[in-house]
Amino acid sequence: MKVRRILLGVALAAVAVPLLVAQAQNPTAPAGSGGLNTGRGRGAAAPAGPAPKLANGHPDFSGVWQGGGPVGDLEQGMPKGEKIPLNAEGTRVMASRQSKDDPEANCLPTGVPRIAPYPWRMLQTPTHVFILFEGNIHSYRQIFVDGRKHPEDPDPTWYGHSVGHYEGNTLVVDTVGFNDRFWFDFRGHPHSEKLHTLERYTRTDMGSLVVETTITDPVYYSKPFTIKFTARLRPGEELMEYICQENEQDVDHIKGPAGTP
Repeated sequence: MKVRRILLGVALAAVAVPLLVAQAQNPTAPAGSGGLNTGRGRGAAAPAGPAPKLANGHPDFSGVWQGGGPVGDLEQGMPKGEKIPLNAEGTRVMASRQSKDDPEANCLPTGVPRIAPYPWRMLQTPTHVFILFEGNIHSYRQIFVDGRKHPEDPDPTWYGHSVGHYEGNTLVVDTVGFNDRFWFDFRGHPHSEKLHTLERYTRTDMGSLVVETTITDPVYYSKPFTIKFTARLRPGEELMEYICQENEQDVDHIKGPAGTP
């Protein structure tokens, strides 16, 4: 198990590894995973059947999931034939980025909507929804579903300030108050502190969770755009201990412009 964790950390940090090699390791990697093999998925297949509901009628998102957001390339979540609407400044910033500077490769949070290729868990209470991440620093998101509004001037943070509500079988999450430090993907798609995301979580069946995110950022993009990824239930799995900070030695070996592995 320790060896598998070490190998996984190297695979995530070495973003210059050719995509062909990564896909050969895991030919069934979901879109947005960058083809990376997490070493997981040895348990039971995702169960079939209708999506469950809580006693109050809201959709039940509980469980350990994998995927659901961009890892290698944000554009993988766009409809076929559509491109990310970067403006001139966004294109300039993206072209200047070096892979070694990716915050995720330096053990920092992935922000929204990026997800590291590790499992994550959703927990629901009457007032909050929590998302617990296995990867990086065991970070978490808290989504307020108690009817509160965004603060007028939120302190910029990695995951922003999130408020949510239910629309039928969908959890709608509105988030503002981001810092400008995380990247959307390995390629280095940028964002500013004016970033605003609107996520829609829909459990379409027992084993699938569709995450659709509309991104608005007038600093680096010419118009809002929407991406969509699907997370898969990992039945019988638990989040594993994963420490990224101590003795990190991989980022010094990452060379070249930002790009998918």
